[in-house]
Amino acid sequence: MRDLRRDGVPHGNLPLELDVFVGRATELAELAAALDSARLVTVTGAGGVGKSRLAARAARRRSPRDGVWRVQLAPVRDEEFVDYAVVEALGLTDHTTRLPRETLLAHLAERELLLVLDGVEHLADACASLVTELLGRAPGLRVLAVGRRPLDVAGELLVPLAPLGTEEAVELLTVRAGQRHVTCGYAAGPDADQREVRELCRRLDGIPLAIELAAGRLGTLSPGQVLRRLDDRFRLLTGGDRTALPRHRTLRTAIGWSHELCTPPERLLWARLSVFTGPFDLEAAEYVCSGDGLAADEVLDVVSALLAQSVLTREESPAGVRYRMLDTVRAYGAGWLAATGDADRLRRRHRDWYVGLATWCELEWFSPRQAEVAARVDAELPNLRSALEHCLNEPDGAHLGQYLAGALWFHWVGCGRLSEGRHWLEQAVRLEAEPTAGEQSRLKALWVLAYVAILQGDTVPALAALKECREEAERSANPTAVAYAEHRSGCLALVTDDLPRAEALLRSALRRYREIGELNSNVLMGQVELAMARAFQGDLPDAVRLCEDVRRVCEDHGERWARGYALYVLAYAAWSEGDPVRARELLADCLGGAHRFRDQLGSVLAVELLALVTAAEGDAAEAAVLQGAAGRMWPSVGLPLFGSAHYNAPHELCEAAAREQLGDERYEQCVRHGARLGRREAVARALRRPGSPASLPAPRTAPGGRSVAGARTAKPAASPTRRGGETAG
Repeated sequence: MRDLRRDGVPHGNLPLELDVFVGRATELAELAAALDSARLVTVTGAGGVGKSRLAARAARRRSPRDGVWRVQLAPVRDEEFVDYAVVEALGLTDHTTRLPRETLLAHLAERELLLVLDGVEHLADACASLVTELLGRAPGLRVLAVGRRPLDVAGELLVPLAPLGTEEAVELLTVRAGQRHVTCGYAAGPDADQREVRELCRRLDGIPLAIELAAGRLGTLSPGQVLRRLDDRFRLLTGGDRTALPRHRTLRTAIGWSHELCTPPERLLWARLSVFTGPFDLEAAEYVCSGDGLAADEVLDVVSALLAQSVLTREESPAGVRYRMLDTVRAYGAGWLAATGDADRLRRRHRDWYVGLATWCELEWFSPRQAEVAARVDAELPNLRSALEHCLNEPDGAHLGQYLAGALWFHWVGCGRLSEGRHWLEQAVRLEAEPTAGEQSRLKALWVLAYVAILQGDTVPALAALKECREEAERSANPTAVAYAEHRSGCLALVTDDLPRAEALLRSALRRYREIGELNSNVLMGQVELAMARAFQGDLPDAVRLCEDVRRVCEDHGERWARGYALYVLAYAAWSEGDPVRARELLADCLGGAHRFRDQLGSVLAVELLALVTAAEGDAAEAAVLQGAAGRMWPSVGLPLFGSAHYNAPHELCEAAAREQLGDERYEQCVRHGARLGRREAVARALRRPGSPASLPAPRTAPGGRSVAGARTAKPAASPTRRGGETAG
């Protein structure tokens, strides 16, 4: 055996980089650390994600005594030729009768080198066998494997590679287009072009291969044109660098390479999983994808196989372990699903699963599992959206669409999704459903739509939806819908400052709820809203009584969301009665919960009231900062303080007191400072304890001759009942 390349200096066969390597600084550092600590490192990830390029760049930075050698395994179709491929890559010739593995062992025994095995997924068993023996017999050897699945060898350290982030993806597209002398003007062009570039990179999932192929099209198409043609991405993104391996010439080939390696059950599940438009859990996959060739109890094993091949990725979330496909991989599977003729059945099963999930989540919202429900719906939102689209686009799906949009009221209202909720609800109520099947669902969608519009400060559509809901509910003798329509009408009266009407409607709705045995977070919010109406009318003891009752019921049931609004009213009462210490304690609890639920309305109301409490504690500058922070938060919530004189009065009182103490210039400076705070910073700032024991300063005169402490009874700062507070179930 003769070594054709050994010349006494570090060497290898890595080709020179022909273009600029973009980004991946964090991943390179992670891979370098892995290579320092383990003798076998495997970079895994989806097709086209940049595994080979990252591995080559990392390997190029190594300096083993005997060099870095890369073995390209993509052309090898038979496992028995793996050893020969390595021998060839190392430049070894051996005319003896030894087996190629014996040749390798003899050559590597005394050498220190890095062996890069690129493309191990389709030859995993053979590669695992080879690597195990080589590492055991060649102490100076390190192996860097690259593939869509691990080798599952003892001591293997995995480095999963994700797609590029948005900024690095944009940089890659810009650099590659520039290398092709493309001057589309988008790199430094108008904002619209820059937005199109970012959206193009997002639609391509940050996959480097897809982005590089797209860059090749920018000589003839603008970013916007490429973006508009992405629906047929596999036809469009062809060509590319002719020196690339055949599997890299088109996106279809890159992903088809993985597909070709799958077993029939794996291909079947890949196709069926394409109906999911976001992360999914195992239970969803078992329900949606089982049947007709794939039993439910087989799904786990096939999912595991797809994970190992990087067709799926696994992620931890507050909702538990979930799986996802990159959109490009999913689109490939969808093409195969369409070819099977089974797509409609799978979409219906997907829809049914998520309608059932929404039903469960609505019921469990009023329970100790409320935080779990919030996390679950957040995680499932892409698939819930897909189910909504399916319902609303199917001729016979209107009632299911109305049902699903209404069932998710707690998410729209309680978890910061008002605008999206309104979008789905408005679409749903425009559809005609079967009278018997859809009547209840349509009525619920109407009052939930009204609730959302009220919280957004949009009274005209709220009135129209409530009028239709009430009339149809009375015509059909539906006491539940009548109660909810009356409740939401009372809420609307509250935020439009018609307090006597608000009180009458809310009391009537609460009575109806008791008669029909309705008890949930929405019902409790009705009682909180009634308490707010009583507080606005000066009856603080009644408001406190009502909210203490709500707090007790919430704590009995483990409910946290409506409880937060009850705490808000109790804090308002404590502040009004001259106890800012107690008010701050209650608001800290309230704001912490609202922030965890991402309830933007509850958060901004609490920050507004904490500004008032801070002023009462004597820190006018900090009160102004918090008012500025709240001012920045309101545009993402709705009409500031609902445009209500009663809700706005405490805000005005706080501002007047702070201006009086600070002067206009200093007050505005503090407000501007607060307006620069992000949401997390604002919440953290609002929750910060005052530097000294809080004490109520001597009453300062507010407009109209009222003191800061005494002026409040007539008008509270913000009510939980209004927008974040109405959770409406």
